[in-house]
Amino acid sequence: MGIGGFKNKEVVVDLTAGSVSYRGIDEELARKYIGGRGLGVKYVFDNGPDVEALSEENILCIMTGPISGSRTSMSGRLCVVTKSPLTGTVTDSHMGGWTAARLKWAGVDNIIIKGRSDKPVYLYIENGTAELRDASDVWGKGTRDTVRAMQDRYGKDNLSVMCIGQAGENRVRYAGFINENDRSAGRGGTGAVAGFKNLKAIVIRAEQKGNMPQPANDEAYKKANQASLKLIMEGGLTAPKKGGLSVYGTNVLTSLINEVGALPTRNSQVSHWEGAEGHSGETVNSTLLVADNTCHACPVACKKEVEVKEGKYKTRVESFEYETAWALGANCGLGDAAAISYLLNLCNEHGMDTIELGNVLSVTMEAFEKGLISERVDWGDADRMIELTEMMVRREGIGDILAEGAVRAAKAFGNPDLAMAVKGQAIPAYDPRGIQGIGLGYATSNRGACHLRGYTVASEIAGIPEPTDRLKPEGKGELLKIFQDLHSFSDSMDICKFSAFSIGAENYAAQYAGMTGIEITADDVLKIGERIYNLERYYNNLAGFNKREDDYLPKRFTEEPATGNSAGSVSRMDIMLDEYYRARGWVDGVVPEEKLRELEII
Repeated sequence: MGIGGFKNKEVVVDLTAGSVSYRGIDEELARKYIGGRGLGVKYVFDNGPDVEALSEENILCIMTGPISGSRTSMSGRLCVVTKSPLTGTVTDSHMGGWTAARLKWAGVDNIIIKGRSDKPVYLYIENGTAELRDASDVWGKGTRDTVRAMQDRYGKDNLSVMCIGQAGENRVRYAGFINENDRSAGRGGTGAVAGFKNLKAIVIRAEQKGNMPQPANDEAYKKANQASLKLIMEGGLTAPKKGGLSVYGTNVLTSLINEVGALPTRNSQVSHWEGAEGHSGETVNSTLLVADNTCHACPVACKKEVEVKEGKYKTRVESFEYETAWALGANCGLGDAAAISYLLNLCNEHGMDTIELGNVLSVTMEAFEKGLISERVDWGDADRMIELTEMMVRREGIGDILAEGAVRAAKAFGNPDLAMAVKGQAIPAYDPRGIQGIGLGYATSNRGACHLRGYTVASEIAGIPEPTDRLKPEGKGELLKIFQDLHSFSDSMDICKFSAFSIGAENYAAQYAGMTGIEITADDVLKIGERIYNLERYYNNLAGFNKREDDYLPKRFTEEPATGNSAGSVSRMDIMLDEYYRARGWVDGVVPEEKLRELEII
C-alpha cells in the first residue's frame, strides 16, 4: 500500500464460524474515504442498508485513521461504525484514551466483525495477530470488573480493553463500549450490537516503542504538526491549564449556555434553570475535581475525574462532561453534582449512553407529571433515577420499556411528542430555540439528533472561526454544511473534534499530506468530507429515511417559545432547512443521482 500512516492490515472476524482472517486496505477507498468514520461508513454501506441492526448480517467496524497512534496532537480517537439498533440509520461513535493508538501499535488498522458467536467471546490482539477467546467468565460482569480481569490475565502495562457491560449484554438500545480509561463510544447503541453478537470485549496488547506509524514525508509532517500544536497551545479554549476546555473540561459550557437561555430543562419545557450552578464546571472544579486526565498525544487534558468522598453517592469516576451534567442534571431537574457523578458511574459500569439515558428519564418524569403513567418519577429525584437506571440495565418492569430509548418509551406512554429526538435518537445539551444552527444540525444529522456532526455552537456562541447571531436562522444552512463536511473529514483522520477550536481545514490538509504522502488542499478536505456525509445520507435514504419530515425537530422547539435570555424564540426550521437543502443539492433530504456521481459515490 502506497499511503503512509497505515499498517495495511484489517482483522476480519466471523463470529458465526469462530474464525479470524486478515486483509489489506483498498488504496482507492482509503484515498476517497480517508479512514475512521469515512471508511467505516463505506464498509457498512457496502454491507447493505436493509440488514437488521441486531442480526448476524450487521457488521461492527472498529476503525482508526491514518494519524492514529502517531505524534499528531489530539489523535487519540477510535471510531465504531455500524447500523444503529436505536435509529435504524448508519451510526458512528468515537472514544478517546489509548485504544486507537494501541490498536495501531499492535500492527492493525481496523477490525471488521460479522456474524454471531454461540457463546460469549472476546478478541485478543497482539503483534499483528488476533484470536477469539472464551469470555464466559466475564459475561454478566460490569466494565470495570471486565477490565480488571483482563489486566490480571495479561498485565496492566501496554494493555487496552474496550468492552460492554450488562447494558450491552441485555441489548439496551443505547448501550456503548467503555475502555480502561472510562472513555465511551456511547451513542447509537454500538454496545447492543456487540451484545447481540456475544462479543464482550476487544483486548489489545502493544507498546509504543518502535510501533508508531511513520509519515511518508517526515519533514512536511513535522512542520504541519508543529504549526498545529502551536495553535492548540495558544488557543483560547485549548491552551493547557489556561483555556476553558483545559481548565473545566466540556462542563465549562453549563453556565454559559444557561446564561444565554439555551439549556434544555425538564425535558426542554424551559431553556433556563436557576439550579444549573449545582452541576456547573465551576462548582465541580471547586468541590469534586481530583484529576485532569488526557488521551494519547493530547496536551489539552479536558477529561475531569471527580470523587464524592462520603455519603450515599460516594464514588470516583471519569469523565464529568457537559453533556452528562446536562442530561442527568438540568434535563431531569437535578442540580446535585454528587448524585450526577453516581449516575455517571452507573452508566460507565454498565456501558450506556448518558445522553439517551437522561432523555429517557426526563420523558418518564414528564409522562408522570402529565398523568400518563402511574409509576412515580419526580423531577430531581436522584434515588428514583438510580433505581430506574438499574431496572433498565436488567430490563426489569418499566425498565424494559425505558431500555428501548426515549422515542419508543414516549410512544409506549401514549404521547410520542414527549421525546425530544430526531430519527430515533434524543437531543444533546443545546436548546434549538436559543441556538438556531445547532437545531438544524440535530435535524439533519445522519445518526439522529447530534451536536457533533456539525458544531455550529463554535460560531454561534464562541465566535469560532467567525461569530454568527445565534437567534437568526439566515445563513445557518450554509454554515452547518461547512461544519458537517469539516467534521466528517476530521472524524475520518481520526482527530479530536476539539482540535477545531484552534485549527482548521488547512491544518488538517497539511497533517494528512505529511503523514500519507498525498497532497491535498483545504478545499479537498471539505470535498472529501462532503463525499462522506453524502454517502451516509445515501445509506439512510436507502434505509427508508427519505422524507423532509425525517429532517425535522420535535414540535416543542418550533411551537413553544424558549425562556431566559432566549425568551420568545422558537426554532425557524423551514427557513434553515430550505437553505440547507439548496447548499447540499438535496431534494427534501434525498441525495439526487447527479450529486452522487459528482462526488464519485456511484
